[in-house]
Amino acid sequence: MRTPSKQKNIGFIATRFAGTDGVSLEAAKWAEVLQEAGHRCFWFAGELDKPDAISELVPEAHFQTDRNQDIMQAVFGHKARPPAITDAIHELRHFLRGRLHDFIRRFSLDMLIVQNALTIPMQIPLGLALSEVIAETLIPTIAHHHDFYWERVRFSLNAVGDYLRMAFPPRLNNIEHVVINSTAQEELAHRKGLSSIIIPNVLDFAHPPNSHVVCNSTLRDSIGLGCDDIMILQPTRVVQRKGIEHAIELVKELHDPRCKLVISHAAGDEGFEYVEWLKEDAHKMNVDLRFLEAPGASPALPDHDVFRHLSLWDVYPHADFITYPSLYEGFGNAFLEAIYFKKPLLINRYAIFVKDIEPQGFDLVVMDGYLTSRNVAAVRDVLDSPERRRQMVTHNYQVAARHYSYGILRERLSSLMVNIFGMEP
Repeated sequence: MRTPSKQKNIGFIATRFAGTDGVSLEAAKWAEVLQEAGHRCFWFAGELDKPDAISELVPEAHFQTDRNQDIMQAVFGHKARPPAITDAIHELRHFLRGRLHDFIRRFSLDMLIVQNALTIPMQIPLGLALSEVIAETLIPTIAHHHDFYWERVRFSLNAVGDYLRMAFPPRLNNIEHVVINSTAQEELAHRKGLSSIIIPNVLDFAHPPNSHVVCNSTLRDSIGLGCDDIMILQPTRVVQRKGIEHAIELVKELHDPRCKLVISHAAGDEGFEYVEWLKEDAHKMNVDLRFLEAPGASPALPDHDVFRHLSLWDVYPHADFITYPSLYEGFGNAFLEAIYFKKPLLINRYAIFVKDIEPQGFDLVVMDGYLTSRNVAAVRDVLDSPERRRQMVTHNYQVAARHYSYGILRERLSSLMVNIFGMEP
């Protein structure tokens, strides 16, 4: 039975809600804002870090199962789809459809928020099942889109065009579409004829970070940094589109042996070829390159093993400078996080930054596809001048607070809730 009055039971659905990937992080922020407004949030995914009492764990919904990987390998990079794969897709679709109906009934859900599962075809049977359930129940749904399939070259040749047209995303009147940048909004309208609103990634700029931080000396000692060393932090996964070679080049050009490049995530997240190339590149350039695994989202706790509960947010406070030379981003969480922790940064002018973020007027060291001597001089000036650094980070925090705060999220979720229920959230 659906809940009356303003309080709503809201079901979040994705392939995964766990760890520090962008989808999981943004979903948690949405849930926080909705719960502050009095709503109850529940979770459905193939991997979860939520309490059992408010969640439905369905391992078959994950994108990394052997079954789903077999489907992915058979349908992408090929034009023809074997009948056995069609049967496998529909068998899993039917199973997931039943589990989704169970989820809606179990928690008496009034609304669904689908996080990227109707956007990028990492789990085709789940997307198909969701489209059918949303059509069958007419349950109000927000589809939060982070990465469309047409933005990824690896999905361009495929044998599932019929499924992509049907479910990624579907054209249903009871779905409100949300994108994270203006290019995605334009492409969704052009390709699917669907209107959407933009809700950028946000952070709680009204409340500066106050996480439990591992003491500076312990963390720095654990990765072999001395008191005088300068920690240049690359706060990303080791993937080629992050442009980490530019960070290596920056440290080389600074010509300062105190500068150490620390990459926040362990190697191997998407294979080892790129990381091995980075190691060779750093060795040739005589750059001190270190990897610091920061897997968890929870704050660090006192422990003899500094890495045991380490999160990326425990690392940011100890960085002297942030590098973010990405070639492509859907938005750029690490950019916002650097601003939130009041750290100066170098950023590459990837397309979404140029169109949506740069016009806001941030004070940054900006490269345009390649590192220049002017970029290096600007970084050196920031490192050498506490006053320049203070002015930069203070200004950037104020700009981000105006454009990328929880207030923006509350305002736009409020608009969506009015559209759906005729009520404020």
